[in-house]
Amino acid sequence: MSPNGTQLKKIAELYESEMIKPIIDKTYIFEESIQALKYLSKGHAKGKVVVKMSK
Repeated sequence: MSPNGTQLKKIAELYESEMIKPIIDKTYIFEESIQALKYLSKGHAKGKVVVKMSK
């Protein structure tokens, strides 16, 4: 995978026009990172798993 400004711009346009929407399965705080990794390793995530770096 390499950076591609043209593709990134197109994705941003699609997001801003609400033609695509990110799916967030679960959100964890940084202190719960191990639990987030365990959850991911089970393979049941239905979207992205987010780890917040600050509250």
